[in-house]
Amino acid sequence: MEALLSSPRALFSVTPQTPSSRRASARRRRAAPPVKAAAAAQPAGEEKPAAAAGDGQAAAPAPAPKKILKKKPVYSMKKGQIVRVDKEKYLNSINYLSVGHPPFYKGLDYIYEDRGEVLDIRIFETGEYALIAWVGIPTPPAWLPTYMLIKSDKLDYERI
Repeated sequence: MEALLSSPRALFSVTPQTPSSRRASARRRRAAPPVKAAAAAQPAGEEKPAAAAGDGQAAAPAPAPKKILKKKPVYSMKKGQIVRVDKEKYLNSINYLSVGHPPFYKGLDYIYEDRGEVLDIRIFETGEYALIAWVGIPTPPAWLPTYMLIKSDKLDYERI
């Protein structure tokens, strides 16, 4: 036991580093990769042979990649459009069936009769959807497919 306490190097195989030796080891880790060293060893006036494969043609520089521009999506409606929901299309849709209403429940009448305003339009994987908020009805907005919405031409919408 006394031998272990008297010799700290026996317990620790790595000697503690001083701040200057830490900087030196960090510089070694940041050294340039060996690829640059090989390129620097070649004289500046000489070039590599153009036809290494033996085809006899000079290798043309690779064309720059073309910039692909995303097309702006074309929506069937505008934000602020006044709409109402087509009752037959809604009652036969997956949106209605997924909610799990009672068997003879026929939906909320305000979405068929009152005016709703399109707040946002997005194209998802399943199609084009619009975020609809009903005017004067204290309910949260709903995402509905645009194929089941009926557009209104005028803003002074009459109740059916």
